[in-house]
Amino acid sequence: MSDGGPAVRRLADWNRERLLSLADEFGSPLYVTDLQRVRENCARLLSAFPDAHVSYAVKAHAGRAVLETVRETDIDAECASAGEVERALAAGFPGDRIRYTAVNPPAADLDHVVERWEENPELTITVGATDTIDRLRERGFDGRLCLRANPGIGAGHHEKVRTGAHAKFGIPIDRVSDLAAGVRDEFDLVGVHAHAGSGISGDDLSAHRELVRRMGDLARSVGDLEFVAVGGGFGVPYREDEPALDLATVADATREALGGTDAQLAIEPGRYVVADAGVLLSRVNTVKAVPETTVVGIDAGMTSLLRPAMYDAYHAISNLSRPDTETVPTIVAGPVCETSDVFADGRPLSRPERGDLLALGNAGAYGYEMASTYNSRPRPAEVVLDGDEFRLARRRETLDDVTSLERTASEHPHTDQAPHNL
Repeated sequence: MSDGGPAVRRLADWNRERLLSLADEFGSPLYVTDLQRVRENCARLLSAFPDAHVSYAVKAHAGRAVLETVRETDIDAECASAGEVERALAAGFPGDRIRYTAVNPPAADLDHVVERWEENPELTITVGATDTIDRLRERGFDGRLCLRANPGIGAGHHEKVRTGAHAKFGIPIDRVSDLAAGVRDEFDLVGVHAHAGSGISGDDLSAHRELVRRMGDLARSVGDLEFVAVGGGFGVPYREDEPALDLATVADATREALGGTDAQLAIEPGRYVVADAGVLLSRVNTVKAVPETTVVGIDAGMTSLLRPAMYDAYHAISNLSRPDTETVPTIVAGPVCETSDVFADGRPLSRPERGDLLALGNAGAYGYEMASTYNSRPRPAEVVLDGDEFRLARRRETLDDVTSLERTASEHPHTDQAPHNL
């Protein structure tokens, strides 16, 4: 496996000519994912946490090529849905390397996961409500169980991803010990879990340490556990002037805060593995001069990359077609009829012309995964790089794909009454 590579990869570190060539061949918008960078990030995590059980949060990027690459590094899979469990199994993860972390799971999810557990009895299910335990019991599940605690403290890059203190997530921590004692006879209780939030950076480390301290106390109170999982995605520097996260410092602080316990520390990074392994390429289709700025319309929108609209997230942007020309202030906007469909406002950019290719950096985490067909826009294609090799990992959707699930009135079996299950 790779030795880890540089601690941070900036947009300027990508091979400009190669990105231009890929866009010419595969069109735009186009996601490009570098599997070697995925390996490097996995190696750095394993080096910083040599005694921990490391699982990849599949929701960050669930593409087959990424999952297979992560599996080959010996990092396991943490899944938030039945679909992610299915994708992990399809990518070759055995049941003993998969943990399903349910949050208010729909009945169909539980049905599917329990069915997969019957075939893979070492699969672990994490629950965040006593109600979910009842529902598992009703389905005949008596296997490996992990209890998700709500530790009353959260952290992360935006209020919408700070999970640790939100009532939606987990069982109040002061109730977990009694619950654990009550379920041991029915289930194989193997762990306790809490998730602080996503994109934890240096500013959040005090909150992260406090969460870990509380989970260490909980693990000692419950006793006889395989692991104590302190979920929470480690941050990456999205802005060009932000330093890389000092992973060794985070690891030391985590181990110190956990304290003495026979349970193994478990972590669940997602963003850290894939964020800087991906870029989004997009063509300029409109250049409009307005007072004090230039509006740069591109063929990617919030349907391609939602994070700026959802979280006011910053992504570095570069004009690959004109890297050395003078910069002008710009608004970079997509084609969706929403004022939130803006990637940058006031951003200096090499003077754009129609047809230029822009690259948006750090798009590997929650980029393609959050893409949608809103406005009936097909989702982008994705190409994966692996050294000197590249291949199309996901074809571009078509308008036929967007409408393929619909049925006309003449096709519906009950044309004389309202459709069922709507």
